[in-house]
Amino acid sequence: MMKSAALALLLLPLLAAPAPRELPPGVIVPEAAKAGPGFDAERATEAYLAVLSDEQRARSDAYFEGGYWLQLWELLLLLGVTALFLFTGLSRRIRELAQRVASQPFTIALVYAVLWSVAMFIIDLPFGAYTEYFREHQYGLSNQTFGAWLGETLLSFGLELLLVPPLIALLYLAIRRASAKWWIRTAAIVLVLILFLAFIGPVVIAPLFNDYKPLPPGPVRDEVLSLARANRIPANDVYVVDQSRQTTRVSANVQGLFGTTRISLNDNLLNRTSLPEIRLVMAHEMGHYVLNHGTRMLVYTGLLFAIALVLTLRAFTGAVTRWGARWGITDRADPSGLPLLVLILTVVLNLATPALTTIVRQAEAEADAFAINASGEAHGFATAALRLSTYRKLKPGPLEEVLFYDHPSGYDRVHRAMTWLAENQATASPTPASSSPATSFVRRSQ
Repeated sequence: MMKSAALALLLLPLLAAPAPRELPPGVIVPEAAKAGPGFDAERATEAYLAVLSDEQRARSDAYFEGGYWLQLWELLLLLGVTALFLFTGLSRRIRELAQRVASQPFTIALVYAVLWSVAMFIIDLPFGAYTEYFREHQYGLSNQTFGAWLGETLLSFGLELLLVPPLIALLYLAIRRASAKWWIRTAAIVLVLILFLAFIGPVVIAPLFNDYKPLPPGPVRDEVLSLARANRIPANDVYVVDQSRQTTRVSANVQGLFGTTRISLNDNLLNRTSLPEIRLVMAHEMGHYVLNHGTRMLVYTGLLFAIALVLTLRAFTGAVTRWGARWGITDRADPSGLPLLVLILTVVLNLATPALTTIVRQAEAEADAFAINASGEAHGFATAALRLSTYRKLKPGPLEEVLFYDHPSGYDRVHRAMTWLAENQATASPTPASSSPATSFVRRSQ
């Protein structure tokens, strides 16, 4: 009882922390950012940055920079859990249990992977509760009850149990059959799985967590579909997803492959922003589709993953050769070595993070450029960048951006918008006269 009370006292500041001050609805246009003969991109950028208060910037900086430490703690937690599995003989005993349940190497690896996944989920649950629930409430970014969060977490884990253990069993099959070149088959298996998930995601997985409903007729729907038609995106409808029951963030996407392409925006974007912002955000998402970023990212990340697997194999083989007997790992095809394999792969992928974030950030910058040219919404772009900066650090240092940012910073996006406006004052969308949220532009179906 005393432990429960102490835990409640520790969590009370997280739950009671005030939410960040919201930006007003609609497009924000500071006086210095209005187009005209004396327009200056640098002055306009600074005027937009000044819209966020010192308190907002300090809060978003703290949230984003705290994420850097969470990455470190997560890695240290994995290191500790790996030591627990190997040094106590727990991993060996799980393998022996799997051998009593199954007889074939593939099924032994499959059973081991299921038991290991369950153990990892239980161990990681308190950390996940802090990062995904309590911390999100602390910064005013979550609308979920704890029960709703836990339900979705269990559902996600159920889906992982359907996908991850078979993938691990296939990995060990590749290790046994392909010898030193197992990484080639493994990388191919992972890429096929990514394609499969991209195909079924919009129509099978996403609806398990949220309701997707067609956007009612009105200017918002007309504008989004007009952008899609102009850029030859095969979509005949726009969907609204009820993410406001989970988060306060605004978001949108164009996802799917081979006939499952779906354009969707969340209800936060619809209810709390304006038509120019929606045009810009949707044009950005369409830019990823038009510029074929999905295929390009698949190739780049596939290459990075293949390189990571090669490095992991060498380190893993060396570790098993030297310490495997002490840990009860017979050889590298023994599934009891999985905790060590995952740890090494995680470390390698963490070291590759700057390369991966740079690749993604470049694609996001290209989608930004496409969006502002397709929509002409310079002020919508700048306003949307400020909204995202209520939980992203607005102006990071150069090294910080390279190491941790997989999107251009808020400062970079506002500056891009104002630079574009300086060169396109004649063709840019006019400065909005209304700050109405986009819902006022939706005709409700009767």
